[in-house]
Amino acid sequence: MKLIETTEELSDFCLYASKFDFVTIDTEFLREKTYYSKLCLVQMAVDSNDPCSAAIIDVLSPKLNLEPLYKLLIDSNIIKVFHAARQDLEIFYNLTNLLPSPIFDTQVAAMVCGFGEQVGYDSLVKNITGTSIDKSSRFTDWSRRPLLQQQLDYAIGDVTYLRQVYIYLKCQLEKNDRSSWVAEEIAVLSSKHTYEVNPFEVWKKIKVRTDSGKFLAILRELSSFREEQAQLKNIPRGHILKDDALIELCNIKPKTFDDLKKLRLYGKGNRSPELSRNILSAIKKGIDCLPENYPVVSRNKILENKSPAMAELLRVLLKLCAEKYGVAQKIIATTYDLDKIASGSNNGPVFEGWRYDIFGKNALLLCEGKIGLAADGNKIKIVHVN
Repeated sequence: MKLIETTEELSDFCLYASKFDFVTIDTEFLREKTYYSKLCLVQMAVDSNDPCSAAIIDVLSPKLNLEPLYKLLIDSNIIKVFHAARQDLEIFYNLTNLLPSPIFDTQVAAMVCGFGEQVGYDSLVKNITGTSIDKSSRFTDWSRRPLLQQQLDYAIGDVTYLRQVYIYLKCQLEKNDRSSWVAEEIAVLSSKHTYEVNPFEVWKKIKVRTDSGKFLAILRELSSFREEQAQLKNIPRGHILKDDALIELCNIKPKTFDDLKKLRLYGKGNRSPELSRNILSAIKKGIDCLPENYPVVSRNKILENKSPAMAELLRVLLKLCAEKYGVAQKIIATTYDLDKIASGSNNGPVFEGWRYDIFGKNALLLCEGKIGLAADGNKIKIVHVN
């Protein structure tokens, strides 16, 4: 294992890595006090027994420019292998406005190969290689220098064992003709839209118990303001306003500074006059929003006709199909997908490609009363209805 601290060392390693078909990659970062992840280390390994086949890049080294790494990440001739790639890809996208390509995510592949829902790296390595990974350095502050050898050994293990995991899963996908099953999920991870945040849309991620247009209009303005400030100042959105404070503001709709001070949640702590002015301005924008421009919770509209009993039957059917084909339930259909089907919908990913073949077809038959579910001892089986 090599510790890279200079641009020249990085350039040499990337040139070496470019001669291989794939490179395994992981990152170590901090995000507790920032909006954007602070990248601290990048670990890489290639398919070789050479002692120099794995490296840790000290991103915080003052002698290092990451440009050679960025060039390698977009080299179309080399597959970049990650485990649970989303956060790693988001970091690289925010740094470069580019995404590594082509990529392979072993967590996604493991879900298709029968290893369960969102299987962890440690568990996957144990199952495939028989090796138990030392977890003692998991909660390291990766921004502190110097790093101990124990910490470096832990970090490099995230890519060295990943080589064996990748080779095994790739063979399993090819053997069972399931490579295309993974491709759809990889396409989502490889899309810039996955990592772009529109402040005007983040209100949709906040859990509320109302579909009041005026309430949602205020929530949209407040959450948009909060997101923009968090991005601008690079601080967690909760450091500006927590979700429960946002909801309180939407309910009370304060109009003055004195109104704000009386609130149970917003009134806590020292709030700057500028923040208070911006909060009041956002609330006013929401109040003044015309009804035709109110946000709509379309998700609830779709599910108005949902049959709870049918939704439960579909959950059992999904479990049966997942067990039969050795595929994680989540990658076949989400709870929302099942609720849509139970509401009478027959479109969406569940009714396309391999998902239709292993689940969607039977889901339609179940809804149409052409098949049923019956107990067979301590098991459940599908029965055809005459």
